[in-house]
Amino acid sequence: MAGSKSALVLCMDVGFSMSNSAPGEEPPFELAKKIVQKFVQRQVFAETKDEVALVLFGTDSTQNPLHQDDQYQHITIYRHLMVAGFELLEEIETQLRPESQQADWLDALVVCMDLLKTETDGKKFDRLNIVFLTDLNSPASADNLDAMIENLKKDGITLQFFLPFPVADNDKEGGGGRGEHQYPGHPGTGKGLSKEQKNSRDIMKHIMLNLDEDEGLEEIYTFRNAIEQLSMFKRIERRPMAWPCQLTIGSSLSIRIVGYKAVTEEKLKKIWFTVDAQTNQKDDVKRETVYCLDDDNETEVQKDDIIQGFRYGSDIVPFSKVDQEQMKYKHDGKCFAVLGFAKQSTVRHHQFMGNQVLKIFAGRDDEHAGVALSAVIRALDELNMVAIVRYAYDRRCNPQIGAAFPCIKEDYQCLMYFQMPFTEDLRQFTFPSLENNKKFTPSDTQLSAMDSLIDSMMLVEEDENGEKRDLLKPHHIPNPAFQRHFQCLHHRGVNPGTPLPPIEPWLKAALELPEVIRERCQVPLEEMKKNFPLTEVEKKKKLKTSAQIFGKDADEPDAKKVKGDEEEEEEYNLADIAEGSVTSVGSVDPARDFCTLIKKKSLPFGEVCQQLTHRIEQFLGNKNTQYYMKSITCIQAFREQSVKLGKADLYNSYLQSLKRSIPNRGLQVFWDLLVQDALTLISKDEVEGSTVSKSEANQFLVAEEKKEETAAPPAAEDPGDVDDLLDMM
Repeated sequence: MAGSKSALVLCMDVGFSMSNSAPGEEPPFELAKKIVQKFVQRQVFAETKDEVALVLFGTDSTQNPLHQDDQYQHITIYRHLMVAGFELLEEIETQLRPESQQADWLDALVVCMDLLKTETDGKKFDRLNIVFLTDLNSPASADNLDAMIENLKKDGITLQFFLPFPVADNDKEGGGGRGEHQYPGHPGTGKGLSKEQKNSRDIMKHIMLNLDEDEGLEEIYTFRNAIEQLSMFKRIERRPMAWPCQLTIGSSLSIRIVGYKAVTEEKLKKIWFTVDAQTNQKDDVKRETVYCLDDDNETEVQKDDIIQGFRYGSDIVPFSKVDQEQMKYKHDGKCFAVLGFAKQSTVRHHQFMGNQVLKIFAGRDDEHAGVALSAVIRALDELNMVAIVRYAYDRRCNPQIGAAFPCIKEDYQCLMYFQMPFTEDLRQFTFPSLENNKKFTPSDTQLSAMDSLIDSMMLVEEDENGEKRDLLKPHHIPNPAFQRHFQCLHHRGVNPGTPLPPIEPWLKAALELPEVIRERCQVPLEEMKKNFPLTEVEKKKKLKTSAQIFGKDADEPDAKKVKGDEEEEEEYNLADIAEGSVTSVGSVDPARDFCTLIKKKSLPFGEVCQQLTHRIEQFLGNKNTQYYMKSITCIQAFREQSVKLGKADLYNSYLQSLKRSIPNRGLQVFWDLLVQDALTLISKDEVEGSTVSKSEANQFLVAEEKKEETAAPPAAEDPGDVDDLLDMM
């Protein structure tokens, strides 16, 4: 149950026998240590309030409150009950070592029971649990065993055992308990066990069967099996938050309901901080935000003197906080209002959106609401209908439109709410039909091969009893990003400065194709390869010109060479165009988009020019050098394409109107850059249809330069070139 709280004592054997292992095998101590680490990791990353204690037995020293005379020796309470954190993980990694003594594991159990009883007194815990990790290779005195079992039952303490070998009934080899597989290096049940291990095994089984006659032995695990099961980080527990509301149908029917999130995207708690790289301390780094004007002096502006602005075309529309509050959609608060009903078939699954699914139940302890909501749910189910509802979480949230589906289970019934799209959320795409093209019509053999492949890859199969079984359960697969994040976080926390480990094998395997599917689809895949042969499409070789074969003539005029180079570059650009479909002049690279549209001839020349000039005006509205340079690139492309197509009127008209607006718009810096690049009007010499003579084109920029000279300081002062001007800006 989410919100429940547990007290867990990890009791680990660190005696000398835990260091013994067969050649090439990992010692039981190391396996037990991994299990302890994984237990603690799961508590830390699940952000639970569970409290964890660690008790070691077989230690050289003795530290426990029950130690008196020679009793309860070599047992140490390493850590008392508290919420687990990274410091415990670090201590386990660096300080937990095998020692050289042996201790009675039943004495260690008593110490753990006493620890739980004393340290949970006055606190509320839903579960008290002791986890034992031992090889049972130490003497055990069973004098007070029955009293011990009674105290375990009385205090509600559960036990779990983790051993290096599986446990079975005396008469049956290899049965009983969890993790029954034989592992190399570990003795099989009843074979190779010492006298102490056999005696301790019988005592352990006696305890577990007395605590739970039916499933007591199910709480005995092997080390390796436990490591595999505990490798998955425990998911973060969430307390179910009820959302009370009224389901309304029209103005006269209202049903008290309560909603719960059934599905929602889980996000990692953002706990990243900026810290000093040397000290790793957050407090050593101070962050300040300063607002400055975009002027030469970068004049500082107080936060109270700034407001939000919304860019609308080339203008910025200011919005104060008062405006923003008034602009928000106002409604009456939370609601779940039925707008109407629709057939389930008309609500497409691909139109579900949002990041959650709500389950809607009748209000608790409200019999009338239960009867009314049940009638609505059953009516929707019988008629295969859904309710189209208006949903608003509270007064601060914008309303949504969604569909409420009936859901009837054996033990409950509810409505399942899915958010649906508004008009703006839909993306309508039209693609050519494959059926109308005979070239792509598959044969019966090809269709049969595809059907066989689909059948072989079905993730649902029937067992011996005819019941369907899922081979892959997506809701049981953990988020690999979370698992990897926690793995790296733990490693970096306890091993600073070392390379991060590779992804764990079990996680890779969880994301792979199930082995049974892999084997089953091999034959259908071969059939697919045979029925759908792939042929390599050779790239067409470009025709070589005589100049490429024999080399360019050294006496060839430069103009001719340049023209050839331009054609080659144009060919290259056409290849680039094929990479993506350009439908309008964008803001990222408008010059290239403009040239692409001109070459494709998908839009009239005048319309493309209008789009380009619109972008230029947007850039000039920013009054920033970066945008000025972008505008000049656009004007260059505008001029080049106009000359190439022999259409000078649009370019000349725009440039003349732009020049007239320079003084009023304060764009003198931009015009200076334009003059430096000599982007003048297109004359009759360049395009026959132009109404501008060559002298007028030359005078267009010269006149501006003369005005600058008259307004400039005395001749002794050098006005500087464009590079100096850019440096000053």
